[in-house]
Amino acid sequence: MTTPVDELRSAVERAAQGASPTLERPKKAHFGDFSTNAALLLAPKLRQPPREVAERLGEQLRDSLGDRIARVEVAGPGFLNLFMSDAWYRDAVGRILRDESFGAGRPERPERVNVEFVSANPTGPLTAAGGRHAAYGDSLARILALAGHTVEREYYFNDAGSQVRKLGESIRARARGEEPPEDGYEGDYVVELAARIAGSADMDVDELARRAVDELVAGIQGTLERYRVRFDTWFREAALHEGDPSPIAHAVDELRAHGHVYESEGAVWLRTTSFGDDKDRVLVRSTGEVTYFGADVAYHLNKLERGFDRLVNVLGADHHGYVGRMKALFSALGADPEVLEVPMMQFVHIVEGGQRASMSKRRGEFVTLDELLDEIGVDATRFFMLQRSHDTTIDLDLDLARQESAENPVYYVQYAHARISSILAKAGDSAPDAGSDGELHPAERVLVLKLLGFPGEVAEAAERRAPHRIASYALELAQDFTAFYRDCKVVGVEPAVESFRLALCVATRRTIARALDLLGVEAPETM
Repeated sequence: MTTPVDELRSAVERAAQGASPTLERPKKAHFGDFSTNAALLLAPKLRQPPREVAERLGEQLRDSLGDRIARVEVAGPGFLNLFMSDAWYRDAVGRILRDESFGAGRPERPERVNVEFVSANPTGPLTAAGGRHAAYGDSLARILALAGHTVEREYYFNDAGSQVRKLGESIRARARGEEPPEDGYEGDYVVELAARIAGSADMDVDELARRAVDELVAGIQGTLERYRVRFDTWFREAALHEGDPSPIAHAVDELRAHGHVYESEGAVWLRTTSFGDDKDRVLVRSTGEVTYFGADVAYHLNKLERGFDRLVNVLGADHHGYVGRMKALFSALGADPEVLEVPMMQFVHIVEGGQRASMSKRRGEFVTLDELLDEIGVDATRFFMLQRSHDTTIDLDLDLARQESAENPVYYVQYAHARISSILAKAGDSAPDAGSDGELHPAERVLVLKLLGFPGEVAEAAERRAPHRIASYALELAQDFTAFYRDCKVVGVEPAVESFRLALCVATRRTIARALDLLGVEAPETM
């Protein structure tokens, strides 16, 4: 459903005669509700002064919009400032209430998107850092779905290779009362696995590693379920080594058919330098061992063959070298390298009492995601993980996250939702109606404009892969509602005024709840 803002933009574009004008919210209220540069774009074409063109455009908009526009003003070199009428605002609230899918998008080219995220090696429990990846990937998937795309969530377990064997060696050493090998895994969880897996002291290392991986995978899945993160596909690297031919052999054959594979010193190489990589990459070592890159080649060919239009791989900040060679791989396969997107997650630091906790899975010095959830709960964890852009480091302050105050952003937003629920319960059978008469209060107008901004925020968050925009929007919406509630009595005023304000409360509560759902955060009725 088109919004009143969409229709206003269309009216401005028609008046601009084929130009592509902007329609923006001015930073200062006295410049109107919206401002456009349409006259500045049209003036050179007409060879007339921009301010004169702006005057004529204003007249056209007054004619086409009728009582929906209160007045227009020409400002500066030819900007046109639009002041919308109370009737336009009332209609906007009514349309928000009637639109059950308010905020949803309808892209010109909907895509089938694979979002792969977390994908932590199953060599230990999920850490707090993994919690940032999980919150980001899941929220991005929710946003892309609301924006009109078909989204599938995927977790890739690296359950093959030297790091898994090292885990088995570490567990067996602990079971024998010995120290783990060099570069092995430490931490209480290794000791616990040694005690939990019967016969681990004498078990074959590879079998022990498989048993341990099964235990750890089950734990990771349970933690993510608790975190409200669910995956459509759990893909295990070991599956790439199985079958005849295996997916890895199939991938090498595909690349060889494209003429980009060669052998040197007994190893199998992919000539990625032909596509901008800084050096060629080994697929299979001279020992016959498949490299990490070789497995990645097979995995991504598998994704392409499953028919996805776009692949989003959410990775940590230490994977910058990965992007170039993977783009080269796609080119070598004859695929568009722009199909692959790799958002890079920066670090998260857990802070308590002004001190940062250290994080190292291999040394056993880390905060698990379960421990973090025990401390501050799912809602606070997800909101704090998402309130900053994924490409910036965040300090998650446990002391702040525990506070039940306006200083705590997730508490502030949830409290606004609960307060609206209380207002509506107090109103009882009073029927919200956006079509009442009377002059609107400035705080009402500000709140309506913020609500109308929600579909655009969803579209921007999807386009920029930026869930933090939704977290910021939710907080700003809660702040605008708080200002409205402070300045505008809702229950017990003149019936027509009460009816409109109740309608505005319903629209705000629904939009807060939808924004919080995109973040994976609950919208409580009471607090």
